[in-house]
Amino acid sequence: MNRFHRFLALSLIVSIAGSALPLPAQAGVVGTEALAAASAAPADRERLAALLARADLRAQLEAKGVRPADVQARIDALSDEEVAQLAGRIDSLPAGGDVVGALLFVFLVLLVTDLLGLTKVFPFTKPIKR
Repeated sequence: MNRFHRFLALSLIVSIAGSALPLPAQAGVVGTEALAAASAAPADRERLAALLARADLRAQLEAKGVRPADVQARIDALSDEEVAQLAGRIDSLPAGGDVVGALLFVFLVLLVTDLLGLTKVFPFTKPIKR
């Protein structure tokens, strides 16, 4: 038992002494582009959530068999760059026009995330069991 106590005391001394060592810190200059991109991400997420809250878009999604809650979960799972790309793509669509194109884009986003294994919405993306 005496050896165990020595080993325990030595281990505690080393761990306490090691925790007092200073850790290295790094600092850098943040560019304007990085700051603008970081502040734009929450606004883009809010815009996508507002778009998903529209009754006509929800009706179209439900007609295609996609639950709006699944779409919202996938939007929440997107990175900030993907959200900015999606919001930019929606901005480039014609106003009041091509709803089919927007739905196709949403379908493609859902399909890609399903193929990557992030979600399980479409049954035809599951592997065939042999």
